Amino acid sequence: MTLKSAVRGEAPQLWLLLLLASISSSLWASVAARTGPSHDKVVVCYISTWAVYRPEQGAYAIDNFDPSLCTHVVYAFAGLDITQAAIKSLDPWQDLKEEYGKGGYEKLTGLKRSHPHLKVSLAIGGWNEGSANYSILVANDLLRGRFVKQVSTFIRKYGFDGLDLDWEYPTQRKGKPADRENFVLLTKELREEFDEHGLLLTSAIGASKKVIDEAYDVRQISRYLDYLHIMCYDYHGSWDQKVGYNAPLSAPADDPLSVKFSIDYLLKLGAPREKLVMGLPFYGRTFKTVAAGNLNDNSDGVGFQGPYTREDGFLGYNEICKTLSNQTSGWTRQWDPQTSQVLAKSERNIFTQEVHVVTYDSSRSIANKVLFAMSRRLAGVMVWSVDTDDFLGNCLLDEDTYEDFQKVTAAPRRLSQNYPLLRTINEATVLAVDELTVPELPPDDSENEIPHGSIADRKNAGATVLSLGLVSTAVFTLLHRMTQ
Repeated sequence: MTLKSAVRGEAPQLWLLLLLASISSSLWASVAARTGPSHDKVVVCYISTWAVYRPEQGAYAIDNFDPSLCTHVVYAFAGLDITQAAIKSLDPWQDLKEEYGKGGYEKLTGLKRSHPHLKVSLAIGGWNEGSANYSILVANDLLRGRFVKQVSTFIRKYGFDGLDLDWEYPTQRKGKPADRENFVLLTKELREEFDEHGLLLTSAIGASKKVIDEAYDVRQISRYLDYLHIMCYDYHGSWDQKVGYNAPLSAPADDPLSVKFSIDYLLKLGAPREKLVMGLPFYGRTFKTVAAGNLNDNSDGVGFQGPYTREDGFLGYNEICKTLSNQTSGWTRQWDPQTSQVLAKSERNIFTQEVHVVTYDSSRSIANKVLFAMSRRLAGVMVWSVDTDDFLGNCLLDEDTYEDFQKVTAAPRRLSQNYPLLRTINEATVLAVDELTVPELPPDDSENEIPHGSIADRKNAGATVLSLGLVSTAVFTLLHRMTQ
């Protein structure tokens, strides 16, 4: 049977049904491909890969990572071999497949096969790497050029989509004043190389005014970086020798140590909104004091550590919420509306007379900061780090997450209790659109969980349904006319 005979009426139903099936299949293909968050903002998730060595329920492997909750994930960290001007694995057994290794690099990049929305970068640097070798690298044209070529080959070999520069920090910690200009040269040369291969180039940027002024030519590096990941945390800690908030959203006008100041200052210096990614801490800063345990009380300058992270002055959110979920722990907490921070403190130890204090971001803190980031029309947010979220869902959920959202009468119901902070980010990003710009709409009870896919996908899905309806109507009309 030819197409011509079918059109004449010999088998019009079969032909048109096949046509309709073909159109339907192609229209729904994009809808079926949704694998990420339900908005069009960036959610960058750092994984501190040494978390795999933490004890018991603190151990975090790549298998624990949920790629549907992030748009980008950063494998932290690789290091710098200054003798070769090359990037190198800091934990070959964990990172590589050679010598029967676990192949962490390719395990993470392999998630793109099931979650094609995901972009996976490799971070070089980190606090422990310091600054001296990076300063040597960027000051030498030959070393810099060799590094650019080698790192490009390295990240493509393991399937990464890009590189995250986590030099902490140019000009600081045994760096040199010339680092500021040389860092621009490094980003420029990496940009030129990466453009040939369609690779991402990002950088973790210090948030204090002092570091920003000394380390970064903001306007110039913004030309070459795809995103600037602003580390909006560690504004205060045990090193101050007094109790302070880790990541206050706001502070008095003359105090530059706050999230709002950092972001607004970078915008003032010329950082593009569409490239700024605001950092959120999934951890708190700890203090020991013989005072009452209130803000600004003198502390011992060290801080206590948790059972999983085992770092003085630091507690992961999963460690904090586990303690606070224990109704007999003796801990109390208080919310500070000016800073969107929580201060929690223990009962006084009768032997040492010490009070333990931790200041941290709760779900309410995270929601308020996402709202701020959306109000500034930033690219999105990043988190340090997903491995200290309550990734196993062991804790009680906060009941006041959207207390400060005027248009939210009830928090979205979740199908899972794990990753409460990361889920809050994705919920709040969607809810912030309504909170800030869109008139309140009647509730949609068709789906309790925030759906996957971008806002554009959902709009396209609506258009798809309309298109299918129009196609169906046209086909029905044509069939009717042809069979008359």
